[in-house]
Amino acid sequence: MFITDLSVNEKNEQRINEFYQNGGKVQLIDHHKTALHYNDYPWGHVVVEDEEGKLTSATSLLYHYLISHQHIEVSDAITEFVELVRQYDTWEWEKNENHDAQRLNALFFLVSMDEFEEKMITRLQTSEHFHFDEFEKKILDIEEDKIDRYIRRKRRELVQTEIDGLYAGVVYAESYHSELGNELGKEYPHLDYIAILNIGGKRMGFRTIHDHVDVSAVAGQYGGGGHAKASGCSLTEGAYKNFVTETFHLEPVPEDARRNRYNLKDSSFGTLYKNRREDIYLLYQFNDQEWAIERNQNRIEQTFANFEDGESYLKRNYEVWLVKDDDFVKYLMKEVRENKN
Repeated sequence: MFITDLSVNEKNEQRINEFYQNGGKVQLIDHHKTALHYNDYPWGHVVVEDEEGKLTSATSLLYHYLISHQHIEVSDAITEFVELVRQYDTWEWEKNENHDAQRLNALFFLVSMDEFEEKMITRLQTSEHFHFDEFEKKILDIEEDKIDRYIRRKRRELVQTEIDGLYAGVVYAESYHSELGNELGKEYPHLDYIAILNIGGKRMGFRTIHDHVDVSAVAGQYGGGGHAKASGCSLTEGAYKNFVTETFHLEPVPEDARRNRYNLKDSSFGTLYKNRREDIYLLYQFNDQEWAIERNQNRIEQTFANFEDGESYLKRNYEVWLVKDDDFVKYLMKEVRENKN
């Protein structure tokens, strides 16, 4: 009996151990930090990182297990398939710009389980290398356009909140959680993580792009778990209170102006922001080592080591957005007139 990519509750853990002690053949294979205690059992095999320092997946661990026990022969096609699964599961695909990993995951949800299984097994048995056929490429192109439209819509619904010292972006979504969490995390880097709520499924997922944040610890507070950058949990009473009740009344996070030519981030002229109270914030380089902020033309005392820290401070504390070029030009003209006077 193989148990892969799945944690069992305490009761089943004891039952599995009794089954093993009575001569049963069982192997649990997992790659989550929250499952490391299964290594205390002879039937447990949990590895978060391999000997080369690469993050593992249940697929890659099972593949290596089958090879080492001579249940399967190594082939380039299977190795490439397994690596795509591993990179998507660990989010390495984005760092490596390996979009085939993302497309393989999308294909899994676009066709039926039976069709996917039949296609993949046949391809892995008969092809020298893994590939997508022409029909798959076409439907994947259509799906990518659909995902882009979905993310643009959800971007306008994101709200911001602070929970246990971390800043979270909260959004309701039933589809494309990984893609959505990844894009929202890059769009709003001042947020520590993105919380994605599936009310119908009574579950929620957590995604982060930051190395200093471990969302498996966040999920663990609500009885869940997962990876450092991607985790999930059931929508418990505590999770519902923090992420639904306490945030439902909040206004969505304002979007930065797009297609600007003059009011640009990290600009030598300074960068202009505004909040809902119509307060104006100018973030600019004060000297070679510090960045400063003026709020309504009055400089605040705190300085920052770089532009990113200053912008993060503004967005966390004042929920500002980057204003359009027209407002920036008006601000500069007003500054020139006042300096002349």
